[in-house]
Amino acid sequence: MVTMKRKILNKLAVVALATATMVAFAACEAENTNTPSGGGDTATERPYVLATQGTFTGTTTNALVTASSLDGGTVGMTNGLVNDGASFWVFYEDKYLYGLTYNQGNAGTTRSYVMNADYMLEARPAEYAVRRFTTYGIYDKYIMTFSTGDGPAEWADANGYIPKSFLVSYLDVANETYTTNNTLEEHFLSENFLGNGEFVTLAGIQEVDGKIFSAAVPMGLSQYGVKAEGGKWVKEGNEDLVKTEAGGSGSGSYKEGELQWTQYPDECWVAIFDDETLATKKLIRTDKISYACGRNKSQYYQMIWSAEGGDIYVFSPSYAKTMADERQQTTLPAGVVRIKAGSEEFDPNYYVNIEALADGCAFLRTWPVGGSKFLMLMYDSPLTPAKTMTANRLAIFDAEAATLTPVTGLPAADTISGFGNAPYSEGGKCYIAVTVTDGYPAVYAIDTASGVATKGLTVEATQIGGIGRLTPAI
Repeated sequence: MVTMKRKILNKLAVVALATATMVAFAACEAENTNTPSGGGDTATERPYVLATQGTFTGTTTNALVTASSLDGGTVGMTNGLVNDGASFWVFYEDKYLYGLTYNQGNAGTTRSYVMNADYMLEARPAEYAVRRFTTYGIYDKYIMTFSTGDGPAEWADANGYIPKSFLVSYLDVANETYTTNNTLEEHFLSENFLGNGEFVTLAGIQEVDGKIFSAAVPMGLSQYGVKAEGGKWVKEGNEDLVKTEAGGSGSGSYKEGELQWTQYPDECWVAIFDDETLATKKLIRTDKISYACGRNKSQYYQMIWSAEGGDIYVFSPSYAKTMADERQQTTLPAGVVRIKAGSEEFDPNYYVNIEALADGCAFLRTWPVGGSKFLMLMYDSPLTPAKTMTANRLAIFDAEAATLTPVTGLPAADTISGFGNAPYSEGGKCYIAVTVTDGYPAVYAIDTASGVATKGLTVEATQIGGIGRLTPAI
């Protein structure tokens, strides 16, 4: 985990910032003071790769650029490998870089890149129209994506309501093949997944000992679920939560006859699958934390991570505190629980209240950064239904010591408009892109022991989405 060989990176530098603004800078051809962006200097070098986007004089360009160091200097986009951009960048075992594109409600184009023997980036030939997804991750030889949507029409009930299913995509990384669970036999029912009538969505993929650990996030009752078994799954006193007409927009849209959002906000479930087929599962539950995912529009961020040594840590931001109705709000603070290495049960002796360490604030995202440490993207104020929170600060959480250390040395919070969506870690440091409103974005190196951040590589772009390293794959 120190080198984080399996990195999940995102092109979107702006992460749920209420006041995020982007400044376009005049195009310039400043001299690079780092490795030229076409590749490394020598055949022994393994250059860093940065996914960048620049908007200058009204034109937007996406380019993959390289650098010999993340600790200083400046690189431009001029000699980078131009591409169509992506919503999420996935580095797989330092050999392949996949760009996943998310389109709201529709399929998005995906393609991959490698470093050749001359340390130059190349696009691989295959492209895929990946179906809509709300979470993604790596399992074995696959990059997998998940969402929850209508299952096969053949499953419709007497009212014509179709039950929800997991919609799964499989990208075979090395072989450049793409498959989905399109047949009736391959659809995986997500209705009544937890035994409470509600359908779920999955958040995150963590491979441990050949199995998939994922957070099962209850979403409420679909039209199908409301009517199932004579309406038994609508809790007494919650009848008025069933929608009487369609409404909402985007990820918050709903249909007439649905009960939107969960009736069980004070519990967390983890699903353990034997393999990528999701055919065999085990469910474990804790009432120490709320459901384990960060939310930003239709994306469900991973909050279940394996640390060095094999312990699994499960984080809950207590996003259910933002629900409008008190019956659907959690009473639990943002916190962390653990599944010990080799176990498939929650550790009864481990719990950390993050809000108690962070002046009542919660977090939007977490990432492992080596050892038992995690980088956390923190909100600037407590989660409430009425207030808009801004995720504009970072902290290092030491899971073994149960400590939270604020990151210092970053630009002023009121100038930060976003962060890259995942860090790259090596040598006791984690590197993350920071986008500001008053200059070019830069990579900051955070000492994971002290929490001190130091400005490193500057990129003449408007945002940096992904950071990683590649070795020649061909």
